[in-house]
Amino acid sequence: MSTLTKTKNDYQGLRRIGLTLLYVVLAIIAIVQIYPLVWLFFFSLKGNVEIFGGSPFALPEQWRWENYVRVWNDGNIGQYFFNSVFVTITAVILTVLLASFVTFAITRMRWKLSRFVLLLFMIGYMIPIHSTLVPLFQFYLRLDLIDHPLSIILSYTAYNLPLTIMILSGFYNSLSREIEEAAIMDGCSIHRLFFQITLPMTTPVMVTTVIINMIYNWNEFIFVNTFISSDRYKTLTVGIQNFIGQYVTDWGAIGATLMISIIPILIAFFFLSNRIVEGLTAGAVKG
Repeated sequence: MSTLTKTKNDYQGLRRIGLTLLYVVLAIIAIVQIYPLVWLFFFSLKGNVEIFGGSPFALPEQWRWENYVRVWNDGNIGQYFFNSVFVTITAVILTVLLASFVTFAITRMRWKLSRFVLLLFMIGYMIPIHSTLVPLFQFYLRLDLIDHPLSIILSYTAYNLPLTIMILSGFYNSLSREIEEAAIMDGCSIHRLFFQITLPMTTPVMVTTVIINMIYNWNEFIFVNTFISSDRYKTLTVGIQNFIGQYVTDWGAIGATLMISIIPILIAFFFLSNRIVEGLTAGAVKG
């Protein structure tokens, strides 16, 4: 009996040591992940003299909160922030809705070219974004959409559709068909079947695709920098360039702008991060 007790105590001791080491490793990883954000926050509260004259890791000698006031009032960041919100939300809604239409048609309806259409979308996922800039620019130029937010919204939607469809299709294939068959037997139309039955059942994976699309759209730079030239339609990622001059660059203002652009994504990810994992694993088990 004493031998069993000793073995049990040894096991519990090793388990505590293992958990302690695990927590230490996780704490180190957390510090490594969080420190760049803390450093950027301190960076945004410094002036050029302090940034280049002192230690880059030191706390600000003078906390320059006016950097945030200046970029919001004088740097047109308020307009850029609104543009980012508008473009991001519009493109996300359009992408998820169209992807849901396509995925439903491919996975729940029987027609000859369904697999071929899915293959076309997956091929689109492999096309590099840089190879599309010139054709898209010429296309939007003919439609008079250069320097118009619609060019950004359409580009985001088209570029994000393949990934969104790929994520949704895994979940749609795992859905039980019995509920849909019963609804059809009761006289449910295909449109009512999609909007009132199938779409509500896919809420977990839709939340996942919304978050993924939102993060990409909010941080995107290339499309906006290529298709938008006026300050009226620029987003935050491109508006930062206003503080970069030929001879003088206001680095504190750039840091403040970066912090403003990061905060919405951090808030969304903090509250919805669990949804990403739930949505990605929701279709892993059939039934």
